[in-house]
Amino acid sequence: MKVWIPHEAGVGLLGEAPAGVTVQAWTDPGRPPSDPAGVRFWVPPFLAAGDTAGMLARLPDLAVIQLLSAGADAWVGQVPDGVTLCDARGVHDAGTAEWVLTAILAQLRGFPAMARAQARREWAYDEVAPTDELTGKRVLIVGAGSIGAAVHARLAPFDVTVTLVARTARPADGVHGVDELPRLLPKAEVVVLLVPLTEQTRGMVDAAFLAAMPDGALLVNAARGPVARTEALVAELSSGRLRAALDVTDPEPLPADHPLWELPNVLLTPHVAGSVRGLLPRAYRLVGAQLRRFAAGEPLVNTVTDGY
Repeated sequence: MKVWIPHEAGVGLLGEAPAGVTVQAWTDPGRPPSDPAGVRFWVPPFLAAGDTAGMLARLPDLAVIQLLSAGADAWVGQVPDGVTLCDARGVHDAGTAEWVLTAILAQLRGFPAMARAQARREWAYDEVAPTDELTGKRVLIVGAGSIGAAVHARLAPFDVTVTLVARTARPADGVHGVDELPRLLPKAEVVVLLVPLTEQTRGMVDAAFLAAMPDGALLVNAARGPVARTEALVAELSSGRLRAALDVTDPEPLPADHPLWELPNVLLTPHVAGSVRGLLPRAYRLVGAQLRRFAAGEPLVNTVTDGY
């Protein structure tokens, strides 16, 4: 059985491969490492989904696609019958949670304004002080999966009140359903988006969602750009009533002439929340464990369905 992965370094990070398994790195889309026949387990590169159909057509014996991303939105509905799709849930928890906490603190403490003042060589104390603070804030996390749990844990030392929201309420776990958002948003001083992109979440952050947030609230998007309606986001943020920290946008990359670049109350980062140096070792530990499960005929974890 052949296994194709997108990084040469991954071969050494997988751990011991099962007997009869050949692991090869497919690093150049135009030059497969060998005959695609016999490739049963494939790990696409992070940005492979642009030509999903073309790549899948080249792998006639494929049985498992193991993603390196936590989001599977680009793949759902594209995978042939008989092929199991798995995401990398858990791999990005630490990195993304750190980005969320950093983004919240940076915006509340006014770091973007101070960075602009530094670039001008100005000691702008009167411009930036006093800043806001995280301590005592009411934080609403929309997306109560593993990343949401990681963010919740890292917020604990800041004496905040955290409310978790998921697609379906889980009262026993203290998790509210998305149908409760109209009631919860007016009380939230920080709203963190961590939902997967699905037909249900696409555009969920619309004009009504944003209007329900209180004056001065901070919106943090570490999910996917299309979860928020860009026109509504620009309109609300342009008024100065809300603040935002966005790791994802729609479109992405954001064009140079887009109005979001110019807004002083917006912190933008280029979809880097999960891009940390520890990512590949964590990712390939999951890949190796999945490969060994597959070779042994055991159930895979992190399987993705069309319902997502």
